[in-house]
Amino acid sequence: MKKVLFIAAHRTDRSPSQRFRFEQYFDFLEKNGFSCELSSLVSKEDDAKLYSPGNYATKLKIWRKSRNIRNKDAVRSNEFDIIFVQREAFMTGSIKYEQVFAKSKAKLVFDFDDSIWLENVSNANRKLAWLKNNDKTKKIIKISDIIFAGNKYLYDYASQFNENVKIIPTTIDTLEYSRLSTKQTDTICIGWSGSVTTIQHFNVALPFLIKLKDKYGDKICFKVIGDNNYINEELNIQGIAWNKEDEIKELSSFDIGIMPLPNDKWAEGKCGLKGLQYMALEIPTIMSPVGVNTEIIQDGENGFLADKEDEWLEKLSLLIENEKLRNTIGKAGRKTVEEKYSVKANKDKYLAIFKSLV
Repeated sequence: MKKVLFIAAHRTDRSPSQRFRFEQYFDFLEKNGFSCELSSLVSKEDDAKLYSPGNYATKLKIWRKSRNIRNKDAVRSNEFDIIFVQREAFMTGSIKYEQVFAKSKAKLVFDFDDSIWLENVSNANRKLAWLKNNDKTKKIIKISDIIFAGNKYLYDYASQFNENVKIIPTTIDTLEYSRLSTKQTDTICIGWSGSVTTIQHFNVALPFLIKLKDKYGDKICFKVIGDNNYINEELNIQGIAWNKEDEIKELSSFDIGIMPLPNDKWAEGKCGLKGLQYMALEIPTIMSPVGVNTEIIQDGENGFLADKEDEWLEKLSLLIENEKLRNTIGKAGRKTVEEKYSVKANKDKYLAIFKSLV
């Protein structure tokens, strides 16, 4: 068995980026000669403290613990055939661990699925922004053996610094993602799924959702998954926390899924995960025409693209008023995921790259 060390921030089943980019390939890789080990930094106990304001003494302890973990990884780096770094090995601007991995006998894979070379710090840790280094990403790219970029925009960035870049899309395990029957009322549920750090993207939708509520009243309702502190009294929304155990059940309650994004450089690097999750569950999906979303969605065929407020209102209204259209668009979306953005459609490519490295 060839040995692969995956370097990432979070434990398994915690981070969407990790789950949908490499964790769901573990079993397949294991069956094909690659022993997979994940070295994570943030424990379940540390999670809430790290992503809440203040707690600087605790965050210092987390930093020290994380440094000790990565020091041990550096010492044993020669034991592995491949070291796979997702986004970064450590949470500061230093690339010393990636440099150690690059000099080891292991091949260094660098994976990223966001415009992480741009400044983007959560509000909870804004006072610690000075620890970051925007040049870090390109330095890691330069010393890596191969780059996994989540879309063409990220591919173009990475190709400036390394000629061995592959586009590996964020993928859905369609064997796991099967819609559950949760419908109990005739109310049309318009849903958004994300996290505490991306709830700002949901706020982009508020102007047209409020108008939609004025138009349809109690015929529609709204649901937010990922931030249990989010409240919008005007739309009668109380956000719920994300958890892996009931993720598919909660998503299955959506009649329409939305992925609004600001049209900026950070959003351009997004890999369309929310939309792909909806589509995999046959939920008709509307996305902002930003970045890879314009590749995933063929407007009016397997979903809708909406930019201006009137477009969002028009296309949401079409889906609200036409159950047959919702079903048709939902099935077409599922087919797109199965053919292009599923584990099944990409696993052989993933494996072939691993084999080529060793």
